[in-house]
Amino acid sequence: MLQVKNIYFSYKDTPVLKNINFSIKQGEHLSIIGESGSGKSTLLKLIHGEYDLLKGDILWKDQEILGPKYNLVIGYDFMKYVAQEFELMPFISVEENIGKFLSNFYPNKKRKRIKELLDVVELNAFSKTKVKDLSGGQKQRVALARALAKEPEIILMDEPFSHIDSFKKQSLRRRLFNYLKEKKISCIVATHDKEDVLGYADTMLVLSDTKVLAYNTPQTLYNKPNNALIASFFNEYNIINNTIVYANELIITEEKSDIIAIVTQSYFKGYYYLIEAKINNDIIFFEAKSSIKKGAEIALKIIKNTL
Repeated sequence: MLQVKNIYFSYKDTPVLKNINFSIKQGEHLSIIGESGSGKSTLLKLIHGEYDLLKGDILWKDQEILGPKYNLVIGYDFMKYVAQEFELMPFISVEENIGKFLSNFYPNKKRKRIKELLDVVELNAFSKTKVKDLSGGQKQRVALARALAKEPEIILMDEPFSHIDSFKKQSLRRRLFNYLKEKKISCIVATHDKEDVLGYADTMLVLSDTKVLAYNTPQTLYNKPNNALIASFFNEYNIINNTIVYANELIITEEKSDIIAIVTQSYFKGYYYLIEAKINNDIIFFEAKSSIKKGAEIALKIIKNTL
């Protein structure tokens, strides 16, 4: 459905993206991750047609995606883009914002569609509220609903839950991503949050230093990160004997071990404690069921993930 072929882009003389290649099929979910400034937002804007490519091609089905040199109006009817700066109409209600671009020729159908999307973004109680009176997180949910109103074939989302508080974030993710799968709407999500990826994304694209560092399924990249940047996205990690080891892959042992650590701190994480310790002068992390006294000497062994 979407093909990104060998694209190159720079701002003036500063390259931002080089030789970027990937594709997604109808209904697939691709997550783009990378450090701030790695080009995630720029890539979404290129796919949306907001910038002109210097090299390469972007195709949706058989249609070439072109930038402002070729299109008087940016964007395409089959594609919606939800930016971090959501552009809403502040002096009309939530439901009016969502239904702004829906036809008035079929009022019953329009009301039903608005109600459906209010359910998805969990804003039924605020349907009559003017957008100017909403919190940042609520505005972000309105922006998501409005982007979905005309049921695009593909939606691009830049940090779609960044303004939403933790009380709503988990249930909203499930509702939104399940809705997109049900409707077979392709989505590309630029994110810093592993919770936007694990359990939802079909593939992950990792950007670093203008290029694609990795492109695979979340399961493969989690189990075989092969790079500290990828490992750090998923969890606390250590490098032991030149191997990346997640904190949950280090366990306390009564057996003889070459890994002896001195505890420096315990952090309560809910159902476990994250233990900070030192091996010589190197800081490592491992997980434990309870807090461990500072200064305790602990023997550890590595149990690699098998999922």
